[in-house]
Amino acid sequence: MKPQDHEIDGLLILPHVRVQNANAISSPLTHGFPSMTAFLGFMWALGRKLAAAGIPLKLKKVGVICHWHQEQAREGYVRTFHLTRNPVDKDGATAAIVEEGRIHLDLTLVFQVGAVQQAGEIHPLFGGDEARRREIAWMIRELLGSMRIAGGTVLPPKPGPGIRVTPTLIGWPDQETERQALFRRLRRQWLPGFTLVSRDDLLQLRLEQLRLQEPGATTLDAWLDLSRFNYRSGRDEKDRVVWTHDRPQGAGWIVPIPVGYAALSDLHAGGQVANARDQSTPFRFVEGVYSIGQWISPHRLQGVRDLLWWGESHEDGLYRCCNGYEPLPVDEDVE
Repeated sequence: MKPQDHEIDGLLILPHVRVQNANAISSPLTHGFPSMTAFLGFMWALGRKLAAAGIPLKLKKVGVICHWHQEQAREGYVRTFHLTRNPVDKDGATAAIVEEGRIHLDLTLVFQVGAVQQAGEIHPLFGGDEARRREIAWMIRELLGSMRIAGGTVLPPKPGPGIRVTPTLIGWPDQETERQALFRRLRRQWLPGFTLVSRDDLLQLRLEQLRLQEPGATTLDAWLDLSRFNYRSGRDEKDRVVWTHDRPQGAGWIVPIPVGYAALSDLHAGGQVANARDQSTPFRFVEGVYSIGQWISPHRLQGVRDLLWWGESHEDGLYRCCNGYEPLPVDEDVE
């Protein structure tokens, strides 16, 4: 259990949220699962709804466990998305099709929450009435039905054998032993499933390895090298040509992911840029920022901070999704 876990006030857990037709194209370069920027945007939108409903909770960070997914794409050597057949235009010709990727998901959403002030005092949410916490958790679960997650429609929960659909709002214990016991119980409930964590360390390690062979290698070279199978030819003991690749067993869980945006321009005041969505909010042009992520089973998490993501903004114009995962040493076993 990580020492930073004592800084957490409480958790809001929304298990087995079903999402239909979420956006599977997470960036111009990646697809297969919505970007973490979409889940952070959903968290902020949900936080505004909580404030409007008078629910005294502040959502700080979000974690996502995927239990099931079905990308709407045709399998094969070349994968193609299942696209909608749009009606013909006014001349009877086939309307233009804008390619869109869709995916069905079964997710558990975990939010780090904190109590907000009401009438100048911190609302005693986590040390108060258990029935009130259950009521608030269900109110939040009902709010999800009026929202979208990564552009997808939120469907009602579907109970089944071994499937928990009851939302939970819990306070985080003060004692280390209690925190460990609670987290072990929670991560068992999140099985089977996988959570996406940040592996910036792998990107830096691969860059150092490439620069041993090619001093001019860039971070982009390392990112591309980690994102693909690099097949190389060789010969065996019988002088036959054989092909090998440099992705070890288990590396399939390592994936390229978008993690935010970097500024391309100065910050413009609201209304200065034509056709902006909001004429009252400052605006700047940005480009995508990419890194490496890894899908891991919840039972390999050492603390709740391992799965949580949050947003950070910097004065130099970097807007980035951050994650608290720290890999264990190779010689250390998972408890």
